[in-house]
Amino acid sequence: PALVSGAPPARPYAAAAKTAKKGSQKTKQEEAKKKQVTKRRLLMSKPVDDVYLTWYYERPSYGLEEAVGMLKKFQELDFTHPKQYVYINVFLDMALQKKKKVDPFASAVLLPYRFTDETNKVLVFTENEQEAEIARENGAAVVGGVELIKWILEDEIQVDFYVAVPAIMPKLIPLRNKLRRKYPSTKRS
Repeated sequence: PALVSGAPPARPYAAAAKTAKKGSQKTKQEEAKKKQVTKRRLLMSKPVDDVYLTWYYERPSYGLEEAVGMLKKFQELDFTHPKQYVYINVFLDMALQKKKKVDPFASAVLLPYRFTDETNKVLVFTENEQEAEIARENGAAVVGGVELIKWILEDEIQVDFYVAVPAIMPKLIPLRNKLRRKYPSTKRS
């Protein structure tokens, strides 16, 4: 007859931890060495013979003009149409090294061409004849005094920028509501 006990045996001690086998570390290192692909060392930059193993030599790279010239030479050998399309696979490596912070701007660059073809029209308010002449020399579209206020209020004159001499500023108050952001101000130079 067999004795059956319902309670598991009580142990006053902990079970011993399993130790790793010393041989298993060596096998892992050997497996890692096997996984490493042996890199073939390149022999020369150009092969000496017509027949050669490609992995022993660097793959040649050609410039665009030279490559198209070579295609034209091969085209004569293949007896293909001279105006045949050329299909090119171009791979560009646009990846840059990652930067943690952006460098601050050092200076501004003046572009050789303007973004718009239109030149801005400038109206200059002045009653002095010398200042009016200077404004015309510098490219002002309209130069005048208080008489221009009536034409601006009636929308007969429309320009992009309004410039005024400080002496005439108190006379331009009727234009403040009409011009709003374009109204000449000493704060905006």
